[in-house]
Amino acid sequence: MVKPRVIAIVGMPGAGKSLVSRVAQSRGIPILVCGDVIREEAMRRGLQPTPGNMAEVMLTIRQQEGLGVVAERLIPKIERSGSSLVVVEGVRSMAEVNALRKRSGVTILGIHASPNTRYERLRARGRTDDPENWEEFQERDMRELNVGIGDVISLADRMLINESEEKDLEAASDPLLTEMTQA
Repeated sequence: MVKPRVIAIVGMPGAGKSLVSRVAQSRGIPILVCGDVIREEAMRRGLQPTPGNMAEVMLTIRQQEGLGVVAERLIPKIERSGSSLVVVEGVRSMAEVNALRKRSGVTILGIHASPNTRYERLRARGRTDDPENWEEFQERDMRELNVGIGDVISLADRMLINESEEKDLEAASDPLLTEMTQA
């Protein structure tokens, strides 16, 4: 069996990871979302997807099963995809990247946006696990940084800056994905 290649998308909450994933998906590339692993685990535990519950589940499963647990839970889905290229959206630690690298070639794509820009996007998005105020937003950022997301961002193979509108990120990600899929 051929090892699939993985484009691991990393960025702080609200940076624009899902927009880049949508562009990849429009090209027929399967998308797996790390946050879905946490949401599935919260549902399995009978918890509502509130910011506090999601934070607790994210930290608890890492403590119980290891820092690479989210990626390890995605590996069977990557293998079942049957695709030679898969996007994994939302990696948060080098342990997750290393877990993926044991089974796949991995290229890290970082997405960056300022805290103010990300906060406004999350407020507009309105998902149940999004922060309700600036303090919750800052707590979430610190939790993400403590898990190791900053290390992954700093070691990204490619980086997109996303301080403008959705269409601009989509336009910037299209040629970059072309380049990354041909590598």
